[in-house]
Amino acid sequence: MRTNRYACVVGLAALLAAACQQKTVTVSVEQERTALMQRDRDWSQTTKDPDRFLSYFTSDGSVYAPGMPLVKGTDALRKTYTEMSSAPGFSLTWTVTKAEVSASGDLGYTAGNYKLAMGGAPESGKYITIWRKEGTEWKVAEDIFNADTAGPVVEHVMVAPTALVWGESPPGLPAGAKFAVVAGDPSQPGPFVIRVMAPAGFTVPPHWHPTAEHLTVISGTVALGMGDKADPSAMTTLEAGGYAVLPAEMRHSFVSQTASTFQVHGTGPFAITYVNPADDPRLKK
Repeated sequence: MRTNRYACVVGLAALLAAACQQKTVTVSVEQERTALMQRDRDWSQTTKDPDRFLSYFTSDGSVYAPGMPLVKGTDALRKTYTEMSSAPGFSLTWTVTKAEVSASGDLGYTAGNYKLAMGGAPESGKYITIWRKEGTEWKVAEDIFNADTAGPVVEHVMVAPTALVWGESPPGLPAGAKFAVVAGDPSQPGPFVIRVMAPAGFTVPPHWHPTAEHLTVISGTVALGMGDKADPSAMTTLEAGGYAVLPAEMRHSFVSQTASTFQVHGTGPFAITYVNPADDPRLKK
């Protein structure tokens, strides 16, 4: 009995000693601060990939954006970021300038400056991001940012159908369609809206634009194909009310299957580059 009791006492002492050693282990705050700075830099390289960008958040992560309600949780963050990043001319960059970490090494924050462009409206500001350690990985728990200056004044636009001025296809696009500018100026930097009336069979071979475009079908039926080659069997058909987001530089082709009218939201200046230069109307005599 005494032997067993002695063994138990020795075992208990060993456990207590191990626990004390664990408690006395200190966190290298400077090392964690450096790691957190790099983590923020790595995050800033994911803005063009929504899945990677959102993987940096905790499941209950929150974003506090100016002029809009709190966005919290994976589903809400995904919906908001997907909509934002698909806007014409979207661009987001930032530079971390500071990081601080708690003595426990599981909570910290970063701060810095960001630049955001969306719908042709540039914005510069500052941010603070609160990070939480999950296992060995830093995750974004709270993110808040605001612009250095008030946002641009957006004027309302209302255009009656009879006020639209129709013209021929602009240079770079095949002849045959009619174009009208609804808002903005496609030849200048900034957002624009154009309306197009295309006859059946109007075709634009594989091409790309330097900024994103949003296409809404008003009447008729059109077809869009993705990739460097036009493949009618792989095209997606869009009828009246159909909508498409074409990211910047995405190779795509277009066919108006019936006489159709559609509207395009984009960011100027408008430009088009054909995958095959031989398809470019500007190079044909």
